[in-house]
Amino acid sequence: MSLDQASPSVPLRSTTGIAVICATVLASMIGFLDASVVTVALPSIGEDQNAGVAELQWVVTSFLVTVAALLLVAGGLSDRYGRRRILAVGLVITLGASVLCALAPSVGLLIAARVLQGIGGALVVPSSLALLNATLRPEDRARGIGIWAGLATLGMTVGPYAGGWLSDTYSWRWLFLLNAPLVIAALLVLRGVPDSRDPAAGGRPDVPGSLLTAVGFGGVIYALTEGAARGWARPSVVVAGLVGVACLVALFPFEAMRRHPMLQLRLFQSRQFDAINAGTLLFYGALSASSYLLYLQLELQLGYSASAAGAALIPSSIVFLLISPVSGFLVARFGPGWLMAAGMTIVGIAFVYLSALGPGSSYLGGVLPGNLVYGLGLGLAVTPLTAAVLAAVSSADLGEASAVNNTVSRIGGVAAIAVLPALAGGVDLSLTETIAASFRPAMLATAGLCLAAAAISVAFVSKTTTTSTPRMAPPPPHACIADCLPAEKVPA
Repeated sequence: MSLDQASPSVPLRSTTGIAVICATVLASMIGFLDASVVTVALPSIGEDQNAGVAELQWVVTSFLVTVAALLLVAGGLSDRYGRRRILAVGLVITLGASVLCALAPSVGLLIAARVLQGIGGALVVPSSLALLNATLRPEDRARGIGIWAGLATLGMTVGPYAGGWLSDTYSWRWLFLLNAPLVIAALLVLRGVPDSRDPAAGGRPDVPGSLLTAVGFGGVIYALTEGAARGWARPSVVVAGLVGVACLVALFPFEAMRRHPMLQLRLFQSRQFDAINAGTLLFYGALSASSYLLYLQLELQLGYSASAAGAALIPSSIVFLLISPVSGFLVARFGPGWLMAAGMTIVGIAFVYLSALGPGSSYLGGVLPGNLVYGLGLGLAVTPLTAAVLAAVSSADLGEASAVNNTVSRIGGVAAIAVLPALAGGVDLSLTETIAASFRPAMLATAGLCLAAAAISVAFVSKTTTTSTPRMAPPPPHACIADCLPAEKVPA
């Protein structure tokens, strides 16, 4: 298949359709593993490397910050040079960085290797789902995304336990090689998938725009992360925040003057695209904050071990796995708007229920019911959220629009975790008393974010399978995905 063909449009039930599902599922599982599997081994890493809490936090967040800062850049590369090609490059970088993580002789070099791993992750995230949407024919896209969403969560569910077993049985270094078989399998499967890109993408790469984006998001995320951990008045936090905001403000007028911009401003001419990104910011912020809070509450207030706390939340992943393909079918039949709003509302209800968890709460009566309702709402919300963006931009902008939505989701997650210490009444979240006092109001706040996202969906997202009406120009179709990754628990 020629790189100049923007949309191969193959059936889901075909050899190529199955191959693209397998490749994108494997790629997304790798992303889940790289982001979450490290958490279970942080105590071992800290003891082995004599690392403090701040260093261990950056072992986790350096990956997330790098991915969020480079997603827009990677999306443009995907559209310009080919989605399959960029996905393959990202997988190779990920494999090499994982080996470096496993061999790192110091925590500083481990953090540097995690940054490199984040570069690979940034290339994988937008190109994988853009490739799926560009390859499958339009009538199969929503269903394909539903299948992807369900299967990809296996990495999120299995990864922490496999990594924990490797860390306990052998060494924390082995968990960084857990993704190696998946990377190799994904590269082999990709050989049977046609490539696609934006045929109109030309000219030189927008290096200045890429730098503005990377420095802008990197500065803002660094300021949020360090400000929450070390205090907002630190000079490095203030400078990083101001520089980041200045770069992001300058990005839009700068891109408007470019002949071949990295960020196509026409993306924001669709009211549906703008609304979905606003809902994504709120919804994924709520998911990240609630996951963080639940882990802390289960361990500090209910007395669960780390492995028991992770196991306690597995049922939501199972329900999500079962519901996502059904959700894809419902979106294809009835449209995304109401289904997306219903799923977000159900998640909000689950958070209200879970806000009552405290000392003495039983698993069967307290944790499990809210957990099951949470999985149901999540399964109903994620696929229509993606399908709604499907109708908002053109196939030529697949990688870029996917990167925009993924960046928004990750910014929402990082921002929610950054404001959590203030919501809890202090920076030190390790205090059991602080969590005991803040858990309920914080969970109710996440429920409010879900309901606000649902209201946006009702007001602005298409209730049918047709595209929404743009504000300024006829929209183009597309798909994007915001990965359903819960916030990682940072050691206290």
